[in-house]
Amino acid sequence: MASIVTRCGYRCDLCLAYKENNRGLDGQKRISDGWFTYHGFRIPPQETRCDGCLTLDAERPRFVDAGCPVRACVLGKGLADCAGGAGYMCDKLGSRTVHRAAVEAKLGHPIPEQDYLDFVRPYENRARRDALR
Repeated sequence: MASIVTRCGYRCDLCLAYKENNRGLDGQKRISDGWFTYHGFRIPPQETRCDGCLTLDAERPRFVDAGCPVRACVLGKGLADCAGGAGYMCDKLGSRTVHRAAVEAKLGHPIPEQDYLDFVRPYENRARRDALR
């Protein structure tokens, strides 16, 4: 699958909740548990399927975070993504910035490599956003 970079810099193609990667209830439970462990939020397993925020509203997409303030902001400004905005690193975007080191510091221990690949790497968005500028 080709890289799919979201409006805030996350990678749908790496995200286990993305429709092309979502593999049944056992996988959805793993996603829910991984997000809770590494990011501190819990989404019911059956709600962890996402069509990706690049999907047009006319297609009636399913989103893991239907109330994402970044998507609403970008669409409201007529931009493709946050990198093009004048207020590039705003509070909305800053609250969704993910770094492996910060997650490990919060946990107090290193993240096992497979968990990093599954639950952190898809959301490490700062470098991706910076590259788009």
